[in-house]
Amino acid sequence: MPVKIETFPVYPLGCNCSIISCTESPECIVVDPGGDEERIFAYLNANGLRVKFIVHTHAHFDHCLGTGTIARAQDGCNVCLHKDDLFLYNNLPMQCKMFGIRYSGQEVGINHFLEDNEILQFGEGNKVEVLHTPGHSPGSVCFTVETREEKILFSGDTLFSGSIGRTDLWGGDPNQIIRSIRQRLFVLDDSTLVIPGHGEETKIFNEKNYNPFF
Repeated sequence: MPVKIETFPVYPLGCNCSIISCTESPECIVVDPGGDEERIFAYLNANGLRVKFIVHTHAHFDHCLGTGTIARAQDGCNVCLHKDDLFLYNNLPMQCKMFGIRYSGQEVGINHFLEDNEILQFGEGNKVEVLHTPGHSPGSVCFTVETREEKILFSGDTLFSGSIGRTDLWGGDPNQIIRSIRQRLFVLDDSTLVIPGHGEETKIFNEKNYNPFF
């Protein structure tokens, strides 16, 4: 598929924001915009991109503080989240207060609820698949996309390089996150590149064989 991916950490907790763009059209998907809108806008403007979907792996504040500002600047943009995390999205002020983060109050409503195994289409025949992977939060999801070279998994805070997501926040479940990873992620091809919600990239092979939680 004619896909280009740009990933960079964003404010306030170094969440990995990814921009998945089509090399043959201006349409793109923004994954977990965090709170660094200026950097995201700079990349979009420099590459002439238009956001079709803003998608969230989950609704913890550090993954969605920039959502409202970006969505308002992109006509027709779909703001996407799994319905089981809507309670978290609706409580962004509480989350920010708990972690001592300034809250801007710029959120927008969710206008598309992600479903397990749903396919999001953008650009010239590009597809992103949704995998519901509860555990870090009830509505945690991961996304897969295939480029011409490889399959890529955006694992959010479900799976990290050498670790897994914390489960001591709202709706977290330690048994459920292990099941999600084993049943939904470890069945992917070993060569799948994993771009987590924080930290460095990894491969499914590495996590199946060397992640201490497994």
